[in-house]
Amino acid sequence: MTSEGTPTRGERRAQRAARPVAINPTPRAGRNLYAAIGTGALLGLIIVGSLFWRKELFVVVATIASVIGAWEFLRALGERDITPPAVPTLAGAAVVPPVAYFFGAEALAPAVLLVVLAILAWRSLGDPRDAAADVAGGAFITLYVPALVSFAMLLLQADDGPWRVVTFVVVTVCSDIGGYAVGVVAGRHPMAPTVSPKKSWEGFAGSVLFTVVGGALTVHYLLQGRWWVGAILGVLVVVAATIGDLCESMLKRDLGIKDMSNLIPGHGGIMDRLDSLVIAVPVVWAVLTPFVPVS
Repeated sequence: MTSEGTPTRGERRAQRAARPVAINPTPRAGRNLYAAIGTGALLGLIIVGSLFWRKELFVVVATIASVIGAWEFLRALGERDITPPAVPTLAGAAVVPPVAYFFGAEALAPAVLLVVLAILAWRSLGDPRDAAADVAGGAFITLYVPALVSFAMLLLQADDGPWRVVTFVVVTVCSDIGGYAVGVVAGRHPMAPTVSPKKSWEGFAGSVLFTVVGGALTVHYLLQGRWWVGAILGVLVVVAATIGDLCESMLKRDLGIKDMSNLIPGHGGIMDRLDSLVIAVPVVWAVLTPFVPVS
């Protein structure tokens, strides 16, 4: 307690930790299905339209998503009184993806490092109490959102970049659809009951089946690559996407929130939709770049 009687940040954290975390009940499917389908279709049209109209337009769309995702994380971390400096964190989210697209993979790591240094320098000008947690929070947001979004920009750089991005999105969506469909119908054995009670091993098996088929078809027909490379890609993507989904579920439970925001009807926030995508996209880039020649 400060001399003025105001609780310190640590005391506020202890008070919040003592409160029970309220998790809003949801139907088995989890969300308003019609709203989710409608907004999902609209987002899909925006993504596909920007990809094939002009690559730079997709860079703008991805950068906007990066900034919104970083903003959502700033708000979420504030629930635990972790307050990274907003200006350099959001500026980094706006700068890093375009840098990756226009200057390539060699520029990505230096850009991310400069953003983290800017966060450190900005925070060093303020109150030193809890500075380490604030800087760590800003570095986490930078690595989790714009740095990972930038791998989609690296996919886009190739002459067949739009098709590579489509392959990435389709394979990752196959993981979500397969897990949802099989999990709702046959899910019996929870994968991580304390983190994500609705995620089951049966749903995971459905994700594997859908992503292997989706990966084989998209790599073969969209990129003229070997079908077995696409099948391997599918297996790796479903592992990455599942880890991404579980990680964000764990973070949200720790922060005591259900969704990162309510920005997208039927879906929650941007990061509620990007959780599996941002973890999967580096895997897709790492597989397609050496094993699928540019068509």
